[in-house]
Amino acid sequence: MPFQNQHARSFKAAEIRREAPASSGVYGLSNAWEWVHVGETDNIRGRLLEHLEGTDSFRREGAATGFSYELCPPQDRVARQSRLVLELHPGRQREMGRRSEGATGGYSSSIRKDTR
Repeated sequence: MPFQNQHARSFKAAEIRREAPASSGVYGLSNAWEWVHVGETDNIRGRLLEHLEGTDSFRREGAATGFSYELCPPQDRVARQSRLVLELHPGRQREMGRRSEGATGGYSSSIRKDTR
């Protein structure tokens, strides 16, 4: 099942501050064509702002234009993120999974734990 809280939200600082909670959960970054990243964190708002202000390749290339999130307890975040990656096939994680598939036997290396 995709994000439970899937609404069209613009990946801009004002929208993130207004809409994203500073709570534990999973989040996704998207554009008009695909999901470009799915992550998990203990502070959704903070992590989204870091992505927005950071040098992540999907941000530098202008790929992420929207976001979604879902609240999730800390002990369930990694499992929920894994399910979302399998369902949504985010572009960057899919590419990373292909490159590392021989070494790991799957997409697990593309799932990164955000502790911020």
